[in-house]
Amino acid sequence: MTYEEYLDEVTTLLVELYDVKEKAAIKYVMNAQAEDFFSLHDDDPVMRTLERAREDAKTIYEQRNKPRPEMYRK
Repeated sequence: MTYEEYLDEVTTLLVELYDVKEKAAIKYVMNAQAEDFFSLHDDDPVMRTLERAREDAKTIYEQRNKPRPEMYRK
């Protein structure tokens, strides 16, 4: 699949698997892309598989939803 199709697939998986609103899923993927999360995927088409998209969706979701202790008062 093309790089753009791959990003679309990751976005779709975030919506379907993690019940993330479509607008938020798009933002998650755009932010990950801006942070060079997908740089290797752009360079190496072999990385753009459905299995890898599922793994990447999970990673992005977990990174965006991990607890941030600095946000809580002690």
